[in-house]
Amino acid sequence: MAETTNFEAGAYTVRGTARDKVSLPADLFDGTVNVPVMHQAVKAFLANQRQGNASTKIRKFVTGGNQKPWRQKGTGRARQGSTRAPHWVGGGTVFGPTPRSYAQYVPRQVRALARKRALNARARESAIYVVDRFAFDTPKTARLQGLVDALGLAGQKVLVLTDGAKAAVFLSGRNLPSVHVMPYSDVSAYHVLWSDAVIIEGPAIGHQMTPLVEAEPETKPKRAKPAAKKAAPKKEAPARKSAAKKAAPRKAAGKKPAAKKAAAKKGAAKKATAKKSATRKSASKKSAAKKSSPKKKGGK
Repeated sequence: MAETTNFEAGAYTVRGTARDKVSLPADLFDGTVNVPVMHQAVKAFLANQRQGNASTKIRKFVTGGNQKPWRQKGTGRARQGSTRAPHWVGGGTVFGPTPRSYAQYVPRQVRALARKRALNARARESAIYVVDRFAFDTPKTARLQGLVDALGLAGQKVLVLTDGAKAAVFLSGRNLPSVHVMPYSDVSAYHVLWSDAVIIEGPAIGHQMTPLVEAEPETKPKRAKPAAKKAAPKKEAPARKSAAKKAAPRKAAGKKPAAKKAAAKKGAAKKATAKKSATRKSASKKSAAKKSSPKKKGGK
């Protein structure tokens, strides 16, 4: 039987200020590490997470195949009874998975022993830190991240164990992918072995440490945004005048040919009407002369 040893862990405040080291309880941290017990507990924990929803159909549950694909004799082919036999494409599956439970039962005493041995394994690695108290009024991810950084655990998987359920602490660590927060009473051997370091709240293991009064870190004042300068109005009047001047001769130049064309059309129309009137007058004169001339008597 292994000799019992007394382990000490570093104590810190919530802001990461170092305090005097505290001794871990001897009834829990005796230095013994039992690998087979931890393996059994972790294997059962992972098996209990499986849902077991895989399902296949045997030949009696596959749709179709109610009659023989061809007659028994005379075709020269092998006799077949159904198209849903296992050796047919689309047929049933033989010995396929069906919904089942993967749950494994481990006695409560074995689970408690595995958790104890897992904590001893972390204590041997000096990977256990004690915090006096998590007094979070409101969730603040930056505060928990600051504690992890102050302990030099940035980039490692950290397990935070609180004295009872504390929603503010849980919500503070929920957004940190490498930090897992849970009550000390709910921890299992799997969670302890998953982590690289364990942060335990003092009252959870029997250490009633008075929290130190610390000044809140100074927050940098936010820089005031500079007032937006009013843009000076652009001088567009001269440009518009010049554009108007340039457009004016173009419009005038465009009107002259149109006026000439209209005048030419009017002149041509007047000439045409004059010619018509002249022809009408000449025709009327000729008809009048014919009527006035006497008719010659024939043969006398």
